[in-house]
Amino acid sequence: MNRLIRAGYVNDIHLPKMTDEDLSKLTHLNVAFGHVKNDEIVTGHIRHLDVLTRIRNSHPHLTILLSVGGWSAGGFSEAASTEAGRDRMAASAVRALEELPIHGIDLDWEYPSYGEAGIGYSADDKTTFTLLLRTMREALDRKGSADGFRYLLTIAAGADQYYVDGTEMDQVQQYLDFIQLMTYDMRGGFQILTGHHSNLYTSPGDLFRISADASVRLFERAGVPRSKIVLGAAFYSRLWQQVPDRDSGLHQMAGTTGGYGPDYGELVESYIGKNGFVRRWDDAAKAPYLFNGSTFISYDDEESIACKCDYVREQGLAGIMFWEYSLDPTGRLIDAMARSLPDLR
Repeated sequence: MNRLIRAGYVNDIHLPKMTDEDLSKLTHLNVAFGHVKNDEIVTGHIRHLDVLTRIRNSHPHLTILLSVGGWSAGGFSEAASTEAGRDRMAASAVRALEELPIHGIDLDWEYPSYGEAGIGYSADDKTTFTLLLRTMREALDRKGSADGFRYLLTIAAGADQYYVDGTEMDQVQQYLDFIQLMTYDMRGGFQILTGHHSNLYTSPGDLFRISADASVRLFERAGVPRSKIVLGAAFYSRLWQQVPDRDSGLHQMAGTTGGYGPDYGELVESYIGKNGFVRRWDDAAKAPYLFNGSTFISYDDEESIACKCDYVREQGLAGIMFWEYSLDPTGRLIDAMARSLPDLR
């Protein structure tokens, strides 16, 4: 039977906050972020490597990946554009495996073929991304053959059509152990229409048809096996203000775009059922939201994460992951993942 993935991202500055109890409930840990400089992965800025070593030694069941990139982190397009650059990046990935207590590399290039994050990009990214991953896979396999170990190579992928259009997912997937779909921020900073940013399904009447389920089906049509898809969950919220007091604020034109709202710990402490905010459940979308008459907040909670875990099992996906550990000091969301998604299919 296959091991189901319960993965989480943690910013390196928050590694000391990770408890043994929480770590015992995860199967994979993505440490954010390595960067790409001059065609090479650099890690000298990453803090608390002593803590990471302790985590690896204390939790032998846990697979630790170095996540490289993140929003506004460039260097990928330039490295991928030439054979020499791809070779240098692959060699630096092998060095990272030798120097850090990790089991693999997770690439978070946001996004191949696009420059919205303020990074370099090219129309050639669509093909050179494939070549970069192939080169890295080959280098990691050579290293693994020598060490008697399989090193992992994964990516974090944007959840909508733009990502599929900017990549060759049918070819990319063969070089990857799994693909972590960022099925969050699916609505927010670019839209004034309120709605769910991490919903499992689409609500009737929602003009935006994106959802985690739609993303899974999109990537499957693009050639990615379901068994390689990891679904994303959010430990933070999106918030709209100046929202008309109609239909509990859902699907309304707000006076602001959906910027980042409180993290889950803050929601529990000051928002859910407090200060005029009423928690509501959209059963069609399998997603909660808060409204106080003028402010609308979209987020994931224990119930929505349980629904996503059920979906993972029912649809034969690889697992579930979240961004980011420090945003839930209560530990309730990781616990919901552990309770709802057992280790084996």
